[in-house]
Amino acid sequence: MPEGEPARGTRRDVGPRRLVIWRLSDRKAGHDNQSLGLAEALAREVACQIYSITPFSAATALMYLATGQTSAYGSYPNPDLILGAGHATHFSMLAARRSRGGRVVVLMAPTLPKRLFDLCLIPEHDKPEAAENVVVTRGALNRVRPCSEKEASLGLILLGGPSPHFGFDEQKVLAQVEGVLKQNPGVFWTATTSRRTPSHLTASLLAIQAPNLKLVPVEETSPDWLTERLGRTPRVWVTEDSASMVYEALSSGAAVGLLTLEVINPGRVSRGIEQLVKEHWVTRYDQWINGKALPKPKAPLNEAKRCAKLVLDRWPDLIRR
Repeated sequence: MPEGEPARGTRRDVGPRRLVIWRLSDRKAGHDNQSLGLAEALAREVACQIYSITPFSAATALMYLATGQTSAYGSYPNPDLILGAGHATHFSMLAARRSRGGRVVVLMAPTLPKRLFDLCLIPEHDKPEAAENVVVTRGALNRVRPCSEKEASLGLILLGGPSPHFGFDEQKVLAQVEGVLKQNPGVFWTATTSRRTPSHLTASLLAIQAPNLKLVPVEETSPDWLTERLGRTPRVWVTEDSASMVYEALSSGAAVGLLTLEVINPGRVSRGIEQLVKEHWVTRYDQWINGKALPKPKAPLNEAKRCAKLVLDRWPDLIRR
C-alpha cells in the first residue's frame, strides 16, 4: 500500500474518522510482510490511514525517546497504532509513542523488555512467557489471505536455501522436486527460488526436461507475485527451512507438503515446523511418497485477521473517538 494511502474498512467504519497507523519499516521483506499483513487486515475491518515510516538509527531514536521531541516524525498525523517488526524498529516505535502518543504493537519477540510495549504478537515457536500484553501466534503474520477459488491444475514449489537451522542437500532437494513432478504429471507446477537458493540448484532446475514445470527465479518476481500465486494454487511444496513460506502457504488454504531437509541446529524454527507436522497441518515428502495423502488444512490460517480483530476488541476506544 502506498505511503499514506487511505484504506477503506469493510465492517467497523464509524463516521468520517480513520484509524491512523504508523508502520515502522526497516525495508526487510520478511519484516514488512508481517507489519503489512496486520495493517492490511486492520484496514479490512475499519477505515484506516496507513503511513510507512523509516526508523531512526538507535542513537537518534534514543535521543528522541529521552527528550520526547514532538517534531521527530514531521507532519504525520498523531498515530493511534504504531506497528513494527525487526529489532531496528524497536527504539523508534517507543520514541514515536513518547513524542506523539498511540499504542505500540511489536510483531516478534522483542530484544527489549516486553513490558515496554503495549502488545507483543509472538510466534508460538519462540515459547514466550505468558503476560497480559503477550499474544501467541501460529507463526509470523503475513499478507496472504485464504482463497477458496483455486485452479485445480496448478501447483507451486517454493525453494529456500542453506540456513543456520537446516542442512541443504541440493541433490536431495532436486530428487524430491523430480518426485513431485513424476507423481503429478497432470499438474502444471511453477517453482520459484529465494535469495538463499544456491545457483547450482537453480541451474539444475532449469535443466529438468519436464513439460509440467516452469521455473521463475526470485529475481523475476514482483513483491506481490507470491501472494497472488498462493491465492490461485491448491497444492504447495516448500523446503522446510523456509518457515515463513510454509505459514504463507497455509494461510492461503492450500494443501502443504514439506521437501525434507536435515536439521543441523535444533531450535525455534525446526521446533515450529515439527509442531505443524505433528498436528497434521503439513505432510513431509517421505510420508507422502510412501502413500500418505496431502490434505488441505482443516481451516486456513488467518492470523493477521485474528490479531486485527483482537487489537480492535482490546482497545475499543480506537474506533469510538
